[in-house]
This record gives sequence, structure tokens and C-alpha cells, in this order.
Amino acid sequence: MSLPKRVLGRTGLEVTQLGFGAMEVRGERIWGGRPCNDEQAKTILNAVLDAGINFIDTANDYGKSELYIGRHLAHRRSQFYIATKCGCHMMYAGDHDETPHFWTRENILRNVSDSLMKMQTDTIDILQLHNPTVEQCREAHLVDILQELKSQGVIRFIGCSSTLPHLPEYISWGVFDTFQIPYSALERRHENWITRAAEAGAGIIIRGGVARGEPGSTTGRTNEETWKKFEQAKLDELREPGESRTAFLLRFTLSHPHCHTTIVGTLQPSHLAENVAAAQKGPLPKDVYEEAKKRLAAVGEVPQDNL
Repeated sequence: MSLPKRVLGRTGLEVTQLGFGAMEVRGERIWGGRPCNDEQAKTILNAVLDAGINFIDTANDYGKSELYIGRHLAHRRSQFYIATKCGCHMMYAGDHDETPHFWTRENILRNVSDSLMKMQTDTIDILQLHNPTVEQCREAHLVDILQELKSQGVIRFIGCSSTLPHLPEYISWGVFDTFQIPYSALERRHENWITRAAEAGAGIIIRGGVARGEPGSTTGRTNEETWKKFEQAKLDELREPGESRTAFLLRFTLSHPHCHTTIVGTLQPSHLAENVAAAQKGPLPKDVYEEAKKRLAAVGEVPQDNL
């Protein structure tokens, strides 16, 4: 059974609604997660493509992520679209890495050069600004730099990873081909802004679609306070027999009418298989989806409309 696909807004790219977030394959010097060695990266990255997923998201500051993608997937480049991010910088700080952002032309060009080299590709499908403020974007003329790279054929489309309060302004510009936005049943703040961005023609890439994994999982990035809302809203009552909480959350995210793709990361092939199975089941039944939103609203988890 194949994975459902959506058209990623004005890019015209047909992407699997379940994408892969490659932050989890960032190597052994890590922040906010667990280490990953070369063999683990090789296994999970190939499993992703074997499962039929055709969209992978990474970033220049995700440790060895781009390097692993190039090393293990360059020979399969025609099978997937790659989105990465720029503005980043890696700095070694003792036993961990710091990842400051520098919004200069020189740094962005260095990012792109590094990304192309590490991923062993001639073209980046989507280059995304990595969470700059509107002021930083304006002052450094970041859109002009990305459009220049696009005109040169180095990148195909330009995007922005962003959040409120910056999204409304960015959407109004009408220049970004895609937006990467955090969203899940347990983080509904951007729910309506996703719709507005999509209605403006942009492709939507949702991150955090499973709320970083259930408490007790091995992702190491779970926010237990966020997950308390799941119990408060009594969402367990809406799960199908045998359906995990994570699978329910993923299907909730897929139910958003403008979720073109959601990037979910894991190191474990078994977790990947569970995500694929949930995505193949597709969105929640409409009545279940509406009831879940009603229950979440009752415990204060609602979209944010006013800035």
C-alpha cells in the first residue's frame, strides 16, 4: 500500500504526506537528542526511501545529517526531494555543539556550498531560511539572496521555517514557495495560519506533528507538559483499538486539510514502520477529528488568530 501524496503548493512537487525529519541522524556530538552512528544513519535513511517516503528535511546545523544523506543516499537521489535550511553556523563547544545563526550573504552562500558538497548533489529542491525574524530578513535582504540562488539553478524553490508573530508578514510578501510551521493536536497555535499560508499558494511542511514523541519514548525531546493535554482532553477515548497515542497524533496532523507533508524523525526502523502504517490509514474520520478539536478547545488548546 503506497503512501498518500499531496502537491506542495505552488512548487508543484508531489510529496508523500509523511516526510522524514533528518535531525535524528546528526551524529555523535548532539544537542537535545541521542547520538547516531554511521551504520544507524545508513539503515534508517535507506529504510525511509524503501518505505516510499520521497521528502526529506534537514539543515546545515544538524551535525552530520547532510553528510550522512550524501554518503548513504546520493546513489538514490532521483527517489526523493531534499529540503535544507540556511543561516546556520556550527561551533564546537567542548562536549557539545553550538548553532548560532548569522544572517549575512557570506554565511548563506557558505551554507549552500557546504550543503551541496555534503549531500553530493547539484541542486537543492527547497532552501529554507532557518527561523529569522522579519527584521533580520529585511535588513539582510535574505529573500534577494535566495532568489539569486534560485535564478542560478542552485536551488529550485525558496522557503521559510517560521512561527508567529512573523508568519503573517511573511505570508503577505507572497515570495516564499513553502513554509515550515510547527503544529500538532497538542500545539494548535498555528492551525489557522497554516490555512492562510496554503490559501496564499505556499506549500506547507509541518514539523512537530507527533509532539516530539510520547513521554517514555527514546527520542529524548518530549515535552511532558505538552503531552498532559492529551489526557486532559481524554483523547484516549477517541483512539482506535490498538492505535498508539503517537499514531493518533500523526493522523490528527494529517487531517489538517492543508498538511501537504509532515516531517517525522526517528532512528528506529520499527518506529518508522509504525509511522508509515499510520500514514497509510490516512486522516482521522471527520467526526473523530472534529470531536478531538472540540475536546482540545475545552482544555484551552486552541488556534491563535489575534497577534
